[in-house]
Amino acid sequence: MKCLVIRFSSIGDIVLATPAIRCLKQQVPGVEVHFLSKESFKSVTQGNPYIDKYFYFNNNFKQLIAQLKQEQYDYIIDLHDNFRTKRISWALRTKVFTYQKERVAKFLLTKLHINKMLGQHISDRCIDTLAPLGVFNDGKGLDYFIAAQDEIAIKDLPMAQMMGYIAIVIGASYQTKKLPVKKLQELCLQIDYPIMLIGGKEDVAAANAIAQIDPIRIFNACGKYNLAGSADLVRKSKLVISHDTGLQYIACAFNKPVLAIWGATSPLLDVEPYYAKYGAAKYENFIVPALSCQPCSNYGTNKCPKGHFNCMEKQDIGAIANAAMKGLQ
Repeated sequence: MKCLVIRFSSIGDIVLATPAIRCLKQQVPGVEVHFLSKESFKSVTQGNPYIDKYFYFNNNFKQLIAQLKQEQYDYIIDLHDNFRTKRISWALRTKVFTYQKERVAKFLLTKLHINKMLGQHISDRCIDTLAPLGVFNDGKGLDYFIAAQDEIAIKDLPMAQMMGYIAIVIGASYQTKKLPVKKLQELCLQIDYPIMLIGGKEDVAAANAIAQIDPIRIFNACGKYNLAGSADLVRKSKLVISHDTGLQYIACAFNKPVLAIWGATSPLLDVEPYYAKYGAAKYENFIVPALSCQPCSNYGTNKCPKGHFNCMEKQDIGAIANAAMKGLQ
């Protein structure tokens, strides 16, 4: 049997789909698993031993379809469910299993604040998509694999972080998913422990402003490493504080305690931290209570629709810092 699993983006959503990929590979005898994503997310699944072959979309639809037709798939596993994935399914003319995306329920929750969500995590829904093939949840949680050449040696860390640190993932895909710099500065001041700031090149300026309050205790790793290197810094941390972003779920894959900070989005969207069923690390969600406008988006926005940004401006920084210090005990 040969199956094509499709999940174009994003980092977090691809990581959240990894239990389905693993269960498919391990539970269906002799299955060959191919994976299709956007080329820009190539690094997310590299090294995954449960994927036999990769394909990447880069606005090369005609060429891609020609390549996929040659594979003669028995099944397509559509874990993205958008117009492009439907075009691929139509073109390949084979049996398709599509996961339940809850579009209407998400609209009701974010626009009208009526909660009709299933209350079933996206990772569980991905696995349930494979039920017709006899696949079930093995309870082992998320996967993320780091090649040896991308590992960060402890000796290469700053002296203050060599004996342990808290990783704070300061980035996110949209502004309304991120604490303002002044709140992050306040958080770092209240945490009496070495800190590693993690993010991309786009986060360097914000991270510099945060690190300058204590350049020895706070190390700015933003933009210094590729995704795998940043993931390894998360893996080596004692605890992770993160916005709703891909590295939050990578932290879960490494069974790290996570303090998840929510702004425009919400765990009510069935996307909270996800762990193995047994021996799982503890996590805690931080959401400003009693906000009638939260959540306001599935993915976040660049500006607060209401203009006040209360979902982040009113976050209880003291409570987050106390939880972090308690989590180290």
